[in-house]
Amino acid sequence: MSSRLESLRELAIRTTPRLWCLWAGARPSQLLLIGVVYLLGVGMGLAGDPVATDGPPASGRLSAETLQRIGVGALVLTPVAITVHYANEYADADTDAITDRTPFSGGSGALERTGLDRSILGLAGATNAGAALVVTVLAVARDALVLDAALLAAVIWGLGLAYSLKPLALVRRGVGEVVNATLGGLLLPVYGVMVVATPTAIAWATLVPFTLLVGCNLLATHWPDRHADGAVGKRTLAVRWSPLRIRRAYAILTIAAALVTVSLLAGGFLPRPVAIAHLAPVPFLLWGWHTLTRQRRPTPAVLAMVSLAGATTVGWWIHAL
Repeated sequence: MSSRLESLRELAIRTTPRLWCLWAGARPSQLLLIGVVYLLGVGMGLAGDPVATDGPPASGRLSAETLQRIGVGALVLTPVAITVHYANEYADADTDAITDRTPFSGGSGALERTGLDRSILGLAGATNAGAALVVTVLAVARDALVLDAALLAAVIWGLGLAYSLKPLALVRRGVGEVVNATLGGLLLPVYGVMVVATPTAIAWATLVPFTLLVGCNLLATHWPDRHADGAVGKRTLAVRWSPLRIRRAYAILTIAAALVTVSLLAGGFLPRPVAIAHLAPVPFLLWGWHTLTRQRRPTPAVLAMVSLAGATTVGWWIHAL
């Protein structure tokens, strides 16, 4: 099956290189994960107290209006996410050209495999940014998206671009991991909450463990690219820190996530399905600590993050419906 998929990929690259570059550069697998994390936030919003207020009544089913709001929220988020991915591919063209890619690091390989100039992704990113702006304005004007959610989408868009693009290029200034973890682990699911309800302070707190695991994932995924990143001036933690310090940071983030989870459970803020869901990443986190800086592939840390995202999404939706 894998050889057949590779043959189809090579055929697409030869026959429609621009189209394939746009598809691969959008990072479909990451868009899928973004969709899951968005639904995590929506599930929290539907669950109501103590993580959200002013949401739809908990009737065991979704109204047509709620479904419309969820769809519009996804419609606004999609071009925002694609724009950020194109910006990252555009800015990291020099790094990606000299690194050895893994399934979870080194970019999509879209520009390298097609031989196209990175300007194609720059133009596509600008086009998607325009689409995101138009869709968002229309959604707010038609009262299909609350203004707070639209503003948070704008913040996600702005920080996502600032992460990669000059003049800020935060990933090259030593703060990229913090920004990326905040974006993917905290702001993205809170946007999902805002689409259907008003998040409380507890909502932000319950997302801290996931945010910390996103940080663990970034420590692992930046490790294989450290030499290429260092060569082009990117000051990621993998470039600046020793292997021992990276492993200690991973352990601290993991322990902190566990402590926050236990505190939330003791305070009665986590429903039983969600509390059980927080056990899903434990074996992957242990595996990840054992292999971090000792192997190139960041698979364990990626699985820890993805398993927690998926399990807590299911947990919140079970509790909500």
